[in-house]
Amino acid sequence: MAGGTVRLISGSDEILSAEAVRSAVAGFVGDAARADVVDEYSGDEYTLNDVAIAASTPPMLATHRVVVARGLSRFGAAELVPLIAWLDDPCPTTDLVLEWDSGRVPRPLVEAVEATGGQRVASDVPGGARNRRTWLEERLAEAPVQLDVRARAAISEHLGNELGRLGAVLETLEAVFGKGARLDADDALPYLGAEGDVPPWELTDAIDRGNVGATLAVLQRMWGAGRHPLVVTATVSNHITRMARLDGANAANEKEAAAVLGLRGSTFPARKALDACRRRGSDGIARAIEQLAAADVDMRGRSGLDARCVAEILCARLAASAR
Repeated sequence: MAGGTVRLISGSDEILSAEAVRSAVAGFVGDAARADVVDEYSGDEYTLNDVAIAASTPPMLATHRVVVARGLSRFGAAELVPLIAWLDDPCPTTDLVLEWDSGRVPRPLVEAVEATGGQRVASDVPGGARNRRTWLEERLAEAPVQLDVRARAAISEHLGNELGRLGAVLETLEAVFGKGARLDADDALPYLGAEGDVPPWELTDAIDRGNVGATLAVLQRMWGAGRHPLVVTATVSNHITRMARLDGANAANEKEAAAVLGLRGSTFPARKALDACRRRGSDGIARAIEQLAAADVDMRGRSGLDARCVAEILCARLAASAR
């Protein structure tokens, strides 16, 4: 590497952010000895003036220097000034890796990076089921091991909503089987670790399909991931409430349903709510609301049952009534 490149990595997932930083640094270091090239700043002790000074210092033992600044979101606008000043006149022998770890990246910093011709990388898994599938498929295609269709499906199902663990899983498979190994589901499954959490729509989808077994299986995944029963019942309540709002609204299609619900962006959630509303009908929605109300009282101590048990009974009843 000749130096003079800036990479701004943003994302709130610590694992994915760390992977993106590690990949960027490895690319910039190239064949050089890492200890001779890299200056890394992290934690609460360093300032961006320290980073700017390091990035302005010519390399001593190599042809270029790689400066890494982690956890930039702790800095306020005034504290970003030395960094932005450096970006206005970057040192041509320095590659700079910036990690913004939470929240929105300030526009002045983004513009300063873009002005240098630098690249911005969003390290988080994208939102939306389709985008998540695409993200997963792309990374599995680039994996250091070759996974057949069943193995890919098993990994996707096992990780659920915790796709940030994918990198560690692939590293483990490479370490066990070797780079380029061809693996099927039976090869991969023992090395996937605990089942990951699942997105809330998997629960409401299982309920809407009337599949009691799948509903309870999704709940077990949620409990294993530490989901609180009140969070689960709130998800279900929101789903039923959307149906109630659509009932009698005469929405003819998902676009009209989205308008009734006040949803912006994708109309897919509105379509699912409209389909569920039509399947249950007014009487079914009314019964679902009664079941939600009864579960709320039971969670407050009326039944004496554990909150998870109450949530499981509620969701199983809602699924059974959707058949």
